Amino acid sequence: MQLAVQNISHRYGDLQVLDDVSFTLRAGETFALIGPSGCGKSTLLGIMGGLLRPAAGAVAASGAPPLGCLNPFTYVFQDFALLPWRSVAGNVALALEHHPLGAAERQARIGEVLALCGLADFAQAYPKQLSGGMRQRVGIARAIAVRPAVLLMDEPLSALDAQTRDLLIEDLIAIWARERTTSVYVTHNLVEALRLADRVGVLSRRPGRLIRVIEIGIPREARARTEHAGEMARLHDALWASIKHDAQVAEREMQHV
Repeated sequence: MQLAVQNISHRYGDLQVLDDVSFTLRAGETFALIGPSGCGKSTLLGIMGGLLRPAAGAVAASGAPPLGCLNPFTYVFQDFALLPWRSVAGNVALALEHHPLGAAERQARIGEVLALCGLADFAQAYPKQLSGGMRQRVGIARAIAVRPAVLLMDEPLSALDAQTRDLLIEDLIAIWARERTTSVYVTHNLVEALRLADRVGVLSRRPGRLIRVIEIGIPREARARTEHAGEMARLHDALWASIKHDAQVAEREMQHV
């Protein structure tokens, strides 16, 4: 499914957070959004998923959803939001319970996504028995169990330590290689954006405007290889140059709030 973000502006009372943002999310791609704190990244994600109505502009979807899609738009947040009294399989099942699936299909979907996310051996474990990285894997498995047309991810790895984050990046690369789910990935972490996205959109400080889009031509699974280190460093420098000044100004502004 393709998503066209058309001239989106938004405000909370007198505070304008987004100003005339437009881009097209291509079918099957991962589009990362970066920018300084408070620039409206999460607000834009909420508008794209239909949780917020923009003050101006529109979001238009086109194309057929994937086979077996139960939810057109599904979120993964920084907070794992798992039910502690449910097992891993039970937490994944929660996303399927209000859909007209037979028991066999429900169990097949649960088993498929647990295997895909490296959780097959933990189906009967409870959240308190899992590490932070494993809990986030459960959150991802729950999201993709409904085979969404668009997956919206709001800083899903920011609460994890560096080693766990690197492992989850590898997991997401493997999942997207198989699923090809159209995805929007909000992050402050430039390395995450460069490892995971097909394109990276840069928002200015508030009110957020789309000031640059960088396309990453290196295949996602090859970006960690030594032969691409120079190009990846160049792309990192280009992204940092795009946001450095705004990030510094935004930080000073937040310190005086």
